[in-house]
Amino acid sequence: MAVLTFPDAERLVVDFLKNRPELTGAVVDNRPPAVFDGTQKAVLVSRVGGAWVDDLNLDRPLLDLEVYGPDKTAAHTLALAARACVLELTGTSYGTAFVSDVAEEDGPRWLPDYNRPAGNRYLSTVRLSVRPA
Repeated sequence: MAVLTFPDAERLVVDFLKNRPELTGAVVDNRPPAVFDGTQKAVLVSRVGGAWVDDLNLDRPLLDLEVYGPDKTAAHTLALAARACVLELTGTSYGTAFVSDVAEEDGPRWLPDYNRPAGNRYLSTVRLSVRPA
């Protein structure tokens, strides 16, 4: 029996987004930068669920994009840019993995971050369909 090697879905999305010109000036990572108060431009990517579909040989991770900005308008603008970029993942390869589909599960919504009261945050959720190596 072959051993499955699952791609790191968070790193896949981070690496795809981090050098996009639409996100220039924003930190893109799976963890907040040091001394982060939510007012900096940032796109934080976290796997929040999903499942392996054995019959299809497909990993279907759910990923949250937490998008922050210095004010609500800037956070919203950045969230829309990140949203458009991540939808372009369909048909791309990452290492030996292939992203066959990207589906938006929940578009950007205003969601204050009560751990960072000065922050301005929009949250969205996408589902990837990834064929692992």
